[in-house]
Amino acid sequence: MKNILITGGAGFIGSHVIRNLVNKYPQYNIVNLDLLTYAGNLENIADIETKSNYTFVKGDICDKNFLTELFRKYDFYGIIHLAAESHVDRSISDPMSFIRTNIIGTITLLNAAKTAWKENYNEHRFYHISTDEVYGTLGSEGYFTENTSYSPRSPYSASKASSDHLVRAYYHTYGFPIVISNCSNNYGPNQFPEKLLPLIINNIKCNKPLPVYGKGENIRDWLYVEDHAHAIDLIFHKGKNGETYNIGGSNEWTNIKLVNKLCEIMDVKLNREKGTSAKLITYVKDRAGHDLRYAIDSSKLQNDLGWTPLVSFDEGLEKTVNWYLENEKWLQNVLSGDYEKYYQNQYLKR
Repeated sequence: MKNILITGGAGFIGSHVIRNLVNKYPQYNIVNLDLLTYAGNLENIADIETKSNYTFVKGDICDKNFLTELFRKYDFYGIIHLAAESHVDRSISDPMSFIRTNIIGTITLLNAAKTAWKENYNEHRFYHISTDEVYGTLGSEGYFTENTSYSPRSPYSASKASSDHLVRAYYHTYGFPIVISNCSNNYGPNQFPEKLLPLIINNIKCNKPLPVYGKGENIRDWLYVEDHAHAIDLIFHKGKNGETYNIGGSNEWTNIKLVNKLCEIMDVKLNREKGTSAKLITYVKDRAGHDLRYAIDSSKLQNDLGWTPLVSFDEGLEKTVNWYLENEKWLQNVLSGDYEKYYQNQYLKR
């Protein structure tokens, strides 16, 4: 069996990647490495934790000695690197955590893989998952392509841009076998409720204010998380060494229009009079350095590797809203912090 290391596999996107790979590739042993910081939730993947080709390891990608032993134990064929601090608001209040995880963690992981694979780079793959936010902001027209110059505008996006540059530098300097992808905003089940969609869904359900930055005119390109997971699978297996692939949904929405659409859906789901939820919308002071618009051109991925998103936005929103309404216990565990006890109860007490 080939051992594949997934970092950050207990997070939102990582859990969907883990589930897809574990179920699709019984010939792989998927090792999920996660430090279980605030957004790492093992309840996200409770359904596959007893699979014979899945292993969870708690650990820190910044710990050189720990990684050395991990590589020695598993002799990894490939790495899909998702572990990252990711929420912009948190990066504004605590930038050093983002520097540590996203930059120091990435280069520590690169060095561990470089040492372990030094005799045969070409038989391995290091896949680094990034974000469209490294490109900065767009006006009303145009799209981010793989050749767009980097112009990060928050501590989060700056730390991710730095990690991208390091990964790319290892390819050019050492001939290290890397691929990179930059994706637009993801949505779907298991997303930590500080992010826009789960926050709005839960606040509507609880009749709480729906905070919207500024006038809500910022535009994002939205992609259903399972479509992202399938793109990651494809790039990992068929992407060309040294290449970058942009992943997008071609699905742009202003924040205020998206919030209003969620209000309409939730009014129906909760049997409320039309327009009830929209009355909860509350405009708040805009985020510092708030990028106006993100939009991804994913034609390279579609043309070179044959990927296309399969879930329409209406279908994805329906699935997402239904999931949060049907998984009240998951949501309450996250909001209360009880999800942090899962590792201790499931792993340390065995």
